[in-house]
Amino acid sequence: MATFDNLSAVVTGGASGIGATIASSLMKAGARVAVLDIAFGEYAPAGALAIEADIRNSEAVRAAIETAASAHGGIDIVINNAGVGAQGSIEDATDEEWARVLDINVVGMARVARAALPYLRCSEHAAIVNVGSIAATVGLEQRAVYSASKGAVVALTRAMAVDHLKDGIRVNCVSPGTANTPWIGRLLANAADPAAELRQLQERQPHGRLVEMDEIAEAVLYLASPFATSTTGVCLAVDGGMDSLRPRKVTVAGN
Repeated sequence: MATFDNLSAVVTGGASGIGATIASSLMKAGARVAVLDIAFGEYAPAGALAIEADIRNSEAVRAAIETAASAHGGIDIVINNAGVGAQGSIEDATDEEWARVLDINVVGMARVARAALPYLRCSEHAAIVNVGSIAATVGLEQRAVYSASKGAVVALTRAMAVDHLKDGIRVNCVSPGTANTPWIGRLLANAADPAAELRQLQERQPHGRLVEMDEIAEAVLYLASPFATSTTGVCLAVDGGMDSLRPRKVTVAGN
């Protein structure tokens, strides 16, 4: 049997990038997958049930979760991946930007999990995995609003984990470093010197490169796995050591 045989999963923000990679990985491991996103176009992962939903809208989320549960005979796993990026310091961010980012990145996760709870409580392998960011624990320049939202995701994950122990629902978080995603691709495309910007992003991670999306997906699948039954309330960094390692830079004589 594959790890996720007979299990049903919901992945938010699954039309592209990390979410699409997670959805595809879950299906390869045997899961039935419903993907929620605000729009799909041509990007829905092949084999997934594509459901359009805006996670800022509680009724839309409730209807989407009901559709997924009805189609797949329940819900065992929720991957809260949907989110938006934001650049700038607190001087740059308007009140509207704060509200928008927190509504999507934090409250959106709560809406999806809340709607799924009745189904998760019926599962013997219930798990929620929230996708955070290393920005929650490492101070990054020009990421004030985004960092605050991802710090809230870490705190929310631990609060949810303790609240739902009695329900048999495990709640964990994956915190990626700077990843090779379409969003980073757009960021680089708009940079004055894309090559120099890429080098900076690579060099700030101790292993010297961007994190690949399939590496993040593998971490998510571990935390969602029915075999990880003693793992809850964990925030797993997938960041090449950015959060905890401080390697010395080696200078070669004569250079």
